[in-house]
Amino acid sequence: MTPSTYIGFAVLTLTLVALDIWQTRGGKITIRKAAIWSVFWFVLAFVFAASIYFFWDVYAPGSSYSAEKATVSFITGYLLEKSLSVDNLFVFAIIFTQYSVPEHLRPRALLWGVIGALILRAIMIGVGAQLLAQYHWILYLFAAFLIWTGIQLARDKGEEEEVNPLPEKIIRKFATVTDGYRENALTVVENGKRCVTPMMIVIGVIAFMDVMFALDSIPAIFAVTREPFLVLAANVFALLGLRSLYFVLQGMMDKFIYLKPALSFIMIFIGIKMLLVGTAWAIPTAVSLLVLLITMTVAVIASVMKQRSQVQASQETL
Repeated sequence: MTPSTYIGFAVLTLTLVALDIWQTRGGKITIRKAAIWSVFWFVLAFVFAASIYFFWDVYAPGSSYSAEKATVSFITGYLLEKSLSVDNLFVFAIIFTQYSVPEHLRPRALLWGVIGALILRAIMIGVGAQLLAQYHWILYLFAAFLIWTGIQLARDKGEEEEVNPLPEKIIRKFATVTDGYRENALTVVENGKRCVTPMMIVIGVIAFMDVMFALDSIPAIFAVTREPFLVLAANVFALLGLRSLYFVLQGMMDKFIYLKPALSFIMIFIGIKMLLVGTAWAIPTAVSLLVLLITMTVAVIASVMKQRSQVQASQETL
């Protein structure tokens, strides 16, 4: 992969972030608007996949990947990251409640949190790719970690998650925090002293929690492809649409009751796939894509049917 490819993709990412800032100006996002933009980001990811198919030789001259393999790897990685990132939305809701973030400030808080996560994930991907290239045995550590995480997720009893307070502790240790929000401002000058606002804490917590999720998702996508550019691109497109998806699903999160079992199965499956890399039983990427699609589809349909049966049961008891 040439440096010009990464520079060009960085410019594209900045352009898309600027577009996201523009479309959420004013701070008011209706469900209809969020749904339209969620579809836009989803379609855009597949447009980018098409560009990989037709221009892979331009993106990565001399790559060992064929255009078809690169395209399938990107789509699989994107859908995997998108599926795993849905769990982030529950944590976002907890953060906003814990810090009493006003409704009209939430789009900007999510934006800055996503930007921070993009930067930190890019660093993690670069480090992870180097480690895997030099120390193949790390792949098995990643696999064991994913399988263990999947098992822990399956055993989760559904208690409300606690947001890690580490970012807040660090910020409060080195800066004075105002007693309330100052609209979208991260810092303000009060009584001649530079202070940070609670918005800074919220953004720090969002970025930190997203990186914690990345400890699961980035090893998972390395089981799909070890091409750093495809890993980075899948993460970028998955994160770009996360804000809009939050505002679509914020009122329906409690209805996806089979989400955690589905994510648990996916993580265990990807961990097994990682263990089998390079063996005669290696699982093709196309099969991984099919398993991912079927699992999430079944989880959504089963959740909808369960919700309907619960509604019908409650109506019958009235």
